[in-house]
Amino acid sequence: MRVDRPTLIYDGECAFCRRWVDLVRRWDRDHRLDLVPFQDQQRVARLGIPLPALAAAMHLVLPTPDGRVLAGADAAPEILRLLPGRRWLAGLFRVPGVRPVARRVYAWIARQRHCLVRGYAVR
Repeated sequence: MRVDRPTLIYDGECAFCRRWVDLVRRWDRDHRLDLVPFQDQQRVARLGIPLPALAAAMHLVLPTPDGRVLAGADAAPEILRLLPGRRWLAGLFRVPGVRPVARRVYAWIARQRHCLVRGYAVR
């Protein structure tokens, strides 16, 4: 299913994830991204991404004819490109070796995310 604008799907029950999404929301002054917790079953179901995949990593669904989807660290440079004043950070992912390291770091954070932030109220 296609989306009208880039849609970032994240774990809305994860305090670490919500903190980063709050930062993205503040940076997204032009409202280029649609931010959707994967727990919003009605909105997420139409995208056809399996629940285990959504629980494992953030996903960015792009408004392309084929509904291109980027997950985990692979979504980060595209998210940065969409954020005013942060586009330059996306260029760091073109440096040789950065993307594989980013994938490893993202995978570690994804496994540990429920332990990384404490004291963040559940919404």
